Amino acid sequence: MASSSSQRRAIEKHLKEIAKDYERAAKRNPIRVPVQTEATGTGGTMPSGATAEGHDDPVLARLLIWLDEQAHQNPSHYVDVTRFVEEQQLHDEDPSVLAYELEHRGLVTSGRGLDNTPDVHLTDAGRAAIHRLKRRRGDRAARLRYTMDAFHRWLFDTAGDQEPINPALFLATSAAYFAGSEITGNELHETLAYLSQHKLIEHIKNSDTESTVAITPRGVSCALTGGSVQDQVNQPSAGATYNNYLPNAKGVIIGEQQHFPQNNTDGVDPTLFVQLAGYIGQFSTTLGASDPDRAELERVAQELHTEATAENPDAGRLRQFATRLKDKLLEAGTTIAATVGVEMADRALAALTQ
Repeated sequence: MASSSSQRRAIEKHLKEIAKDYERAAKRNPIRVPVQTEATGTGGTMPSGATAEGHDDPVLARLLIWLDEQAHQNPSHYVDVTRFVEEQQLHDEDPSVLAYELEHRGLVTSGRGLDNTPDVHLTDAGRAAIHRLKRRRGDRAARLRYTMDAFHRWLFDTAGDQEPINPALFLATSAAYFAGSEITGNELHETLAYLSQHKLIEHIKNSDTESTVAITPRGVSCALTGGSVQDQVNQPSAGATYNNYLPNAKGVIIGEQQHFPQNNTDGVDPTLFVQLAGYIGQFSTTLGASDPDRAELERVAQELHTEATAENPDAGRLRQFATRLKDKLLEAGTTIAATVGVEMADRALAALTQ
């Protein structure tokens, strides 16, 4: 077994590599903290409870994947869970407790070795659980939702006093795993952009090479309620007045409607369409679209904004513009910004049928 000093050096080297990987990703895709379309007024309450994903302990998922690897090497052997704890340097974990938790769920059968070690062997239920874990790894939306919740909780636990901290340190924690696989630097980068956009964290650039983040009062409030990031972002707002801004490609405000008409005769509520147009105008550079597609997105968003803020918006034209924006967003790719835009378009279109 390596000495404690060599382990510390290995950990420090690993953290430096993580930080370098994160910085390279950040330089390729700089985090933007835009002025977002936001509702002001009285807000609704956020539901409490577990995270939206309802994931098990990420350490147990890693253990299952590790046991699967061991089983391929020695199918009929019982495996000492102590080896997993030592190999993964999870010094705060108790191997016996981990073995008991898996046995309690019916995922392993447990025995004791000659040295009273916690030895386990996968059951059929355990192998089925591993299969589901491997399939779940490819669920991009679930990965990002988990990363947002895990990072946000880690930030609150580590720097809840709103002190800046290097976000790359999260990647070295036991929570930085989804379905037994490591969270990547790009996934962390997208998470930071999303949390910044919704004002749950503040991005602080200390120098050209060092970036830190700090949790905001809104982020603290989200953590204290026990809900997920999406609970906070999607909480309803009653009686809100929306301040909507639609900048063009050069950042010039081309429209501002602080109190757009709601007394139209056709019964069309343009609120969601104004928000969608404002979102495209503000975040068009982060949607992953080519320059020609981005210009087309902004043009259609301008048309949607004009129609939605008219005295009597036409439902057919609102549907036409919103559908075109959604199609363009789907073509743009699967960035978190594009995904949010598609969800906004879906909500706006659904409102026309209510």
